[in-house]
Order: sequence, then C-alpha cells, then structure tokens
Amino acid sequence: MTVTPDIQLQPGQQPGLAVGAWRLSPADSYASFAARLPLRRLRGRLPLTGHVLIAERVEESRALLIARTSAVRTGSQALDRVLTGPAFLDAGAFPDISFTSDLLVWVPSGWRAIGRLRVKNTEHEVACQFDVKFADPSASAPPRPVVCCRWALDSTWVTSQRIPGLGRRIEMTCSFELTADRQSDETSVRCDGRRTEMAASS
Repeated sequence: MTVTPDIQLQPGQQPGLAVGAWRLSPADSYASFAARLPLRRLRGRLPLTGHVLIAERVEESRALLIARTSAVRTGSQALDRVLTGPAFLDAGAFPDISFTSDLLVWVPSGWRAIGRLRVKNTEHEVACQFDVKFADPSASAPPRPVVCCRWALDSTWVTSQRIPGLGRRIEMTCSFELTADRQSDETSVRCDGRRTEMAASS
C-alpha cells in the first residue's frame, strides 16, 4: 500500500473524512513501539481494531483504538512470550490496551488528540500528534484515509520491575486505515467492562 503526502489541516477543517462513523480496517491497522535496551533497540507491533466518529465540528470527533496484548510481535517468539507474560503486559489478565480520545485541539505544530490510554486496567492521560493521508485508490474504489499517530508512554505503565538499561520512554506509532461504517448510524463498543457510545450524526 502506498499513500499520498500528509494533508496539512488548518483549524476548523475536516481531516479529509466525511461526517459519520468509520471503522478500522484490521488488515492495515497496527500499533508499533520502540524502547531502549542495553545492547539493542526493542521494536514490536500489535494489531489495532476500533472505531472513529467524525463530528460536524472536527474538534468534537471521537475515536476508540484497541490493541490485543496477546498478539504482540517482535520477531522473537521467546521475547514475545516474555512481553505477554505477567511481568509485562500480562495478556492473560489484561487482554487489551485501549485509547479513547476526548478532544482534538490545534497547536502551532498541527493537530493533537487528547485522551485516555488504558494499560493493565489503569488509565493515563496522553496526547498524540496525528496526520491524515490517503491510500492510492483502485480503479473501482475511492481512496481510503490512513491516520498516523505518534506518542510516548512511560515503561512503568507496563511493568513495575526495575530492568537495567530499559528507558522510561517507549515511543509509539499507530497507523490505521479507515472504512466507512455503513451498517448503522450508531457504533457501540465495549472495552474492559466500559461502554463507549459514538453516535454518528444523521
């Protein structure tokens, strides 16, 4: 998949998306991460699912992103087992990491999404920078929007163990392709026992 250059939005502009409900395309949506270790830089990826609601006023738009912790992949099966185990993500007890946006804001360097990242049943306030691109259209379909987000989280949110050489900062990048959700005008998602309602405008 190739994408067009970033769209430069101005305050009040829609991010290239029609008002209404959108869903993430699982085949083209993922969260990647990088952390510093003593002898190497750890990199990995988790698949993403979720929904996005684009409001009439783009600042009031909402998103729910969900990453399945048991599906983390680093290229090493042994390391994957460690990361999904009790000392780190504890996938058996906490199957999901989720991000729920509360607000979009414009700052001099671009758009930011303000929201809550839920890791191991604890919420943390975070802000991420995002850009919107478009996948090259096929002959029979219009181009599909691809959203790219960047943020950082604290490694202590993932593990309480002191690990020599592990930096506190874990860099996160999310890339997800959106498909218009035409099945209904209201999307209701349950995550970690909490219900998030995103009602699309008619």
